[in-house]
Amino acid sequence: MTETIIQRETTGWQKLPATWPNCLRRILAARGIQSEDDLTYKLAELPKPELMLGMGKACQLLAQAITEQWRIMIVADFDTDGATSCAVAIRGLRAMGARNIDYIVPNRFVHGYGLTPELVAEIPSKQQPDLLLTVDNGIASIDGVNAAHQRGMKVLVTDHHLPGDELPKANAIINPNQHNCKFPSKNMAGVGVCFYLLLGVRQQLRQQSWFKQQQIDEPKLHTLLDLVALGTVADVVPLDKLNRTLVSLGLARIRAGRACAGINALIQVSGRDLKQLASQDMGFSIAPRLNAAGRLEDMKIGIEALLTDDISQAHAAAQLLDDINKQRRDVEQDMQTQALAMLADLSFDEKQLPLGYCLYNKQWHQGVIGLLASRIKEKQHRPVIAFAPSNNGEIKGSARSIPGIHIRDVLARVASQAPAGLLTKFGGHAMAAGLTLAEKDLAQFEDCHHAVCWKCFGKSYLTPKPIKKCPLCRKDVKIKL
Repeated sequence: MTETIIQRETTGWQKLPATWPNCLRRILAARGIQSEDDLTYKLAELPKPELMLGMGKACQLLAQAITEQWRIMIVADFDTDGATSCAVAIRGLRAMGARNIDYIVPNRFVHGYGLTPELVAEIPSKQQPDLLLTVDNGIASIDGVNAAHQRGMKVLVTDHHLPGDELPKANAIINPNQHNCKFPSKNMAGVGVCFYLLLGVRQQLRQQSWFKQQQIDEPKLHTLLDLVALGTVADVVPLDKLNRTLVSLGLARIRAGRACAGINALIQVSGRDLKQLASQDMGFSIAPRLNAAGRLEDMKIGIEALLTDDISQAHAAAQLLDDINKQRRDVEQDMQTQALAMLADLSFDEKQLPLGYCLYNKQWHQGVIGLLASRIKEKQHRPVIAFAPSNNGEIKGSARSIPGIHIRDVLARVASQAPAGLLTKFGGHAMAAGLTLAEKDLAQFEDCHHAVCWKCFGKSYLTPKPIKKCPLCRKDVKIKL
């Protein structure tokens, strides 16, 4: 995704064809390439949907919703992965014959993350769906799923975040990171999981002769790969063979001018060359404009941009997203200046530097703390949790970590070792996570967080140790994906 410096001696490079230069073999091995076949990107060669735990049950439920014309409501997330997941779900289900589809996006400042009871309560009775379909969220929505059931809604959860010890009592769940799920790729973004669900549902409907009965063309789901590629790159998931295939094929569609109107408009407003578009452009130019809507305004602006086929509407939405992103940059720069000043004021013995930083300012914007944590993490090479005020005396934190420190596991240990109720909510990945706690408990959380980090990881991770030379030619090596 970004230019990557080869940092270590690699193993397995000898398995690659001996006719290739040794330097190239080592570079490819460092990127997880173990055979010549790993460099071919074909959908037909990817793992089958039925390998994912719960896929059969999920496909039966969604196929029933389509054939019986249930009301379906997509519960999206407020980042690019969530927005592209929502667009993929709606476009795919419409192509399969579903007619009653709507979506809802939580407001991070009001509802919090994912399917919450507060979000369920805001669904009007006249628009109440028969089925809620979560995309890029839901694996931790225990109370939200219960609230939906109490109102008579069924729930299908699609997610990729790490599950906790307890799962929601949804009617069906697919998530490659579920316990006992044998699906070979654990690195999919939410949009990839959603795409796989559509592959499975299409197969289910094909077996039921649905498309023949309705006299509709069987949908060509590869037309959605531009959206899948954007969401996958934006969520910064590891590019294993599956994700690399989705991104490669999606980029090919975009470069050929076959992307949706919204993506084309975002490429234009960001000043990128469509024919030369790279994953870096998606990650650093297109995705931030979509993310800005969820951070400062309403992600519906971004989702509508990805759903419309009207070129003029797409360009108007893209321009609005660009304006919001400029505002986001100003807010972020002010917060970063304040955070660095805060760190400068802290006095630590050089031998007792904290393994991680917990930073809080009552004036900080909740929608930008994730970016702030990421920026400070890059400068300090330490895990960083940035907090901003929420509602009812609570604060919300966004955590970013460094290689070797699994930040979601750190939060889980804090939750298990600290007094009950210290963490109201938490969840996430190895490198990024979110949490909520009472403002009055911040000092106690900070002490627990530092104690867990030192006990589990120690200070050996505090100093990056890049090897910038190729082990063969001894030159700096950079590769573009």
